[in-house]
Amino acid sequence: MNKTMKNFSRILIVLLTVILTTSGCSGSSKGSVYWLNYKPESDEVLQEVAEMYENLTGVKVKVVTAASGTYDQMLNSELDKSHPPTIIVLGNNDKVAKWGDCCINLKDTPIEKELNTDSYNFYDNEGRLVSIGYCYECYGIIVNKDLIERAGHSMNELINFEGLKTVAEDIHKRAGELGFDAFTASDMDSSSSWRFTGHMANLEYYYEERDAGGWTECPPTLKGTYMDNFRNLYDLCINNSTVSPGSLATGGHDPENEFKTGKAAFFVNGSWEFDAVSKDVPSATMIPYYCGVEGEEKAGLNCGTENCWAIPSLCSEEDIQATMDFLVWCVNDPEASRKLVDTFGVMPYKNSAESRNGFLAAANDYIENGCYVMDWATSYQPNVDNYRAGLVSALNEYNSDRSDSNWQKVKTAFIEGWASNYKAAHE
Repeated sequence: MNKTMKNFSRILIVLLTVILTTSGCSGSSKGSVYWLNYKPESDEVLQEVAEMYENLTGVKVKVVTAASGTYDQMLNSELDKSHPPTIIVLGNNDKVAKWGDCCINLKDTPIEKELNTDSYNFYDNEGRLVSIGYCYECYGIIVNKDLIERAGHSMNELINFEGLKTVAEDIHKRAGELGFDAFTASDMDSSSSWRFTGHMANLEYYYEERDAGGWTECPPTLKGTYMDNFRNLYDLCINNSTVSPGSLATGGHDPENEFKTGKAAFFVNGSWEFDAVSKDVPSATMIPYYCGVEGEEKAGLNCGTENCWAIPSLCSEEDIQATMDFLVWCVNDPEASRKLVDTFGVMPYKNSAESRNGFLAAANDYIENGCYVMDWATSYQPNVDNYRAGLVSALNEYNSDRSDSNWQKVKTAFIEGWASNYKAAHE
């Protein structure tokens, strides 16, 4: 081999080394990836992405999905094993306080440098970047525009609580005639209760947070200023529904299917439902949680995330590197990011595929029209599983007997339950 060819070979080797070590697809890592998944509805897609990466690189990627409502319990168990997850989800302040100190600092790591915003990240008390958002979502009230019009109403009426109440109560009153009702079932079983104890509860937290000039950490107490507004909307949902309020405790009504099959015009849920419902309801859009707050005509959707990647420091260096390579590939590879965006809705990374989610488009429309975003103040819920269990219990009592005395129990669960769970979490 002549000198020119030797030099060319050296240059080629250097270039190949750079490409392989920066692409995250070299297959040279001795580690493996174990993703403990938080979103059951995304399991099928994550398994496909894991297989794609493994076929491409030879790196083993295991995805285990926790059943709805069991993630924290499973996370506790898995972190105690000799081969713990290398990707976990820490999506609120409570989880960061509980597990953040056993996770690596993601500041200035390759995956952090791929982000296009810092808005959905979580930092611990020492300022370490503990978890980073891998998608953000919106939630509110999903609306079948065609059914609204069939009932003789217009989307232009749905600009505040007064308009929403008028439309919903009229549809419910004429349900037999129309062939559909106003709201889908508001079930209180574990597969559904989070829509109210986590998401709808946010309207009380958000407006209280706004009054305080914003929260930077979990407040030890709540004032409960907007509990009447929460009751306004909650009552509207359960009293103008496909099912009676007293049947909500055990669940099993399948509200998603009720909406998809045209049995109800309104469905309390989020952007992750877009693919599932838009095929059957092409006109589906989303409106805010109108609840009677002054000036709510300028309200937008609830936008934020509880889906944030964290990497436990318990893992081996090889597994951490393999995981970092995998995550960088996920947000950059056109086919992989397309699959992930289609299941997650949108991903806040520079090179990820663009979202095709109509509910997220609705969120952007509200913003462009000068409406305020209702951020996810619900992420501050203290001792979250125990706190929400208290809300479910109180709401079930109220569902069976919608008296003022039972509503007082709901207020107690909201306000005193917050204080007691905050105390338990900080002792």
